[in-house]
Amino acid sequence: MNMTNRWLSVEQVAEYLSISKESVYRWLEKGSVPAHRVGKLWRFQSDEIDEWVKAGGAASRPKKRPQDQNSKTA
Repeated sequence: MNMTNRWLSVEQVAEYLSISKESVYRWLEKGSVPAHRVGKLWRFQSDEIDEWVKAGGAASRPKKRPQDQNSKTA
């Protein structure tokens, strides 16, 4: 069995990222985290979570786009 691309539960993702389950559920509500619904349960592929985190998806604040920084009014 390939353990590098495991299916994880909400609890396992929270433990894997050292965060609370509530944070994972907030991401699910926003639709920002890569997840798959299996019946009533949410499942996550570990490689998708890794890529999402590396791409900045788990950042606490969204990254500002360059045009947003120049649009401040005096």
